[in-house]
Amino acid sequence: MNATPSDTHPIKTDGKIATIAASASLSGSIDLVAGTPVKIEMPVAWDAADLTFQASSDDVMFNDFYDAAGTEVVVVASASRTMKIDPADFVGIRFLKVRSGTSDTPVNQSSERQIKIISTVL
Repeated sequence: MNATPSDTHPIKTDGKIATIAASASLSGSIDLVAGTPVKIEMPVAWDAADLTFQASSDDVMFNDFYDAAGTEVVVVASASRTMKIDPADFVGIRFLKVRSGTSDTPVNQSSERQIKIISTVL
């Protein structure tokens, strides 16, 4: 039997939880040292809002996260959903915070929410 690529080179993934506190819109930071985000898993309960991000190289100073064209990186989100994201948007990001809503219009969550960020080595 011939080996498939997944048999010889298994895909290694890492899941980090970004927690948004009740009555807040921004999570604490997660460390992406283990890989580049490729997927987001949303919690069962979610107050309607898309996701945006803040990024940092040192886990101290965070900035709102924009693409090369100057557009805020937005992921359309809703409860109980897993979303594939473009890893190219996140290459080179070491620390990340997840925001409910946009930088102009953040949306506070009514309860604590845990969002799982799945990363892999590209």
